[in-house]
Amino acid sequence: IPMQSQATVEKWHAIVKTRDAKALSSMIAADAIFWSPVLHKPQHGRQLVLLYLGGALQVLCNDRFRYVREIVGDNDACLEFETEIDGITINGVDLFRWDSSGQIVDFKVFLLPLKGLSKVQEPIAALLNSMGGQKPA
Repeated sequence: IPMQSQATVEKWHAIVKTRDAKALSSMIAADAIFWSPVLHKPQHGRQLVLLYLGGALQVLCNDRFRYVREIVGDNDACLEFETEIDGITINGVDLFRWDSSGQIVDFKVFLLPLKGLSKVQEPIAALLNSMGGQKPA
């Protein structure tokens, strides 16, 4: 694994562990795109990516969250995770790509089962509503 790739993935793990919004902001490129299983269209730009990815971190990264597999390339990574919300085990994948400076330019989240997706969508919608009326689109 190239050193840049290793550093980027390690930084991502630290953000997930601490849910550090400032560190997350510094890791997202200005023109980044976020793809979510609870949204009908991709979200473009750092501010929207931070809003939705930050919400996902708050909801998914509880004390049961853990990565179970990693596939890391030169400028991208596929990280499989497991977590539990309200007794439902959720399995998912974070698929992301970064630029030469290590900033994330594209981030996709995949989740299953469908029942788990519902368990994620509800609290994210509530969290976004509490932050200013944003609703998943």
